[in-house]
Amino acid sequence: MERVVSGIRPTGNLHLGNYFGAVRGFLEMQHEYDCFFFIADWHSLTTHPHPGDIVRGANTILAEYLACGLDPNKVTIYRQSDVPEVLELYLYLNMNAYLGELERTTSFKDKARQQPNNVNAGLLTYPSLMAADILIHKAVKVPVGKDQEQNMEMARRFARRFNTIYQTEYFTEPASWHFGDKAIKIPGLDGSGKMGKSEGNAIYLIDDEKTLTKKVKRAVTDGGPTEPNSTMPEPIANLFTLLKIASSEETYQHYLATYNDCSIRYGDLKAQLAADLVALTAPIRERIVELGSDQEFLNKVAREGAERARESARKTLEEVRHIIGFMPTIH
Repeated sequence: MERVVSGIRPTGNLHLGNYFGAVRGFLEMQHEYDCFFFIADWHSLTTHPHPGDIVRGANTILAEYLACGLDPNKVTIYRQSDVPEVLELYLYLNMNAYLGELERTTSFKDKARQQPNNVNAGLLTYPSLMAADILIHKAVKVPVGKDQEQNMEMARRFARRFNTIYQTEYFTEPASWHFGDKAIKIPGLDGSGKMGKSEGNAIYLIDDEKTLTKKVKRAVTDGGPTEPNSTMPEPIANLFTLLKIASSEETYQHYLATYNDCSIRYGDLKAQLAADLVALTAPIRERIVELGSDQEFLNKVAREGAERARESARKTLEEVRHIIGFMPTIH
C-alpha cells in the first residue's frame, strides 16, 4: 500500500473543524493506505511550551485520535520526539536549504509577525523539519490543508535537491492530498472565519453538554431576515453549516424554510443545534474520557507506534548516510 504521513501539533484538544476537515478522512485512509500519523511535539517547541504541557498535549491528541476511531493495529501512531532519526535527516536537509527561500515562506513571515520577540531558528527551518518528517518514511501522499501547500512544495524541492546533489533518484516527491468534497470547512461561532483553537471560536470533541450548549447559545446572530428569501449574512450561514452536519435533513430544511419566510426564531435553532451537536459528539467524548484515564494503554500504543516508525526511519537514514558518503553506523 502507498505510504501516507500526517502530523498534528499537540496544542490543545481536537475540535469539530479538525474532525470534519481531517480526522474523518484519516478513518477512511487507514483501510486503504499504510498510514503514519504523528504527534508533532518538536514543532510545538517554537512557542516554548511548559514542560508538563508537552506530555499532556501529546497524550490528549493520542487519546482523541483513538477515540475518533483510528486503529493502532492498522495505522502507526507515534510521538515525533520518539523518532530521533528525524533530527539527523533534518540536519542533512538544512545543509542544503537556503536562507532566502526559508525567509520567504508565508508560514515564517506570519509567525514572525505574530511573535516578533520570538523569531527563532525553529520557525525559520519549520519547512525542513516538516520535510524530514515526511521524507524519513518516504511518504507518497501527505494530507494537508491549503495553508500548508507552500511547505509541501518546499518538501518536494528538498527531495529534488537531495537527488540532484547526490545524483540519485532516492527520494520520491511527496504529493499533497486534499480530501476534496469529503472535507468540510467548519466555521467558528464568532460569525466569521473557520473554527480554530487560537480564535477561541471552537467546539471541542471533549466539550460536555453544558459547555457545548453554552457556546452555541452565545453564537453570533442578527435581528433576523426582513425580506423573504434574503441572502444570509455570514454569521447565520455559519449556523446553517453546523446544522447541516449535525442535524437531520428534515430539521435543516425546516429551519431553512423559517428563515426564508422570515419566521425563524434563532433561540429555537440554537437549542436544536446544541442538542444535535451533543448527540454527535457524546460517543467520542465518552471514549476520550475512558482512554484518557488509561495511561498504560496510551503508553503501549505510543511505544508500539514508535517502534514501527523507528524501523522505517532507521532504514531510510542508513541509506541516506550511505548516499551522502558516511560510513555505516556502528551498532
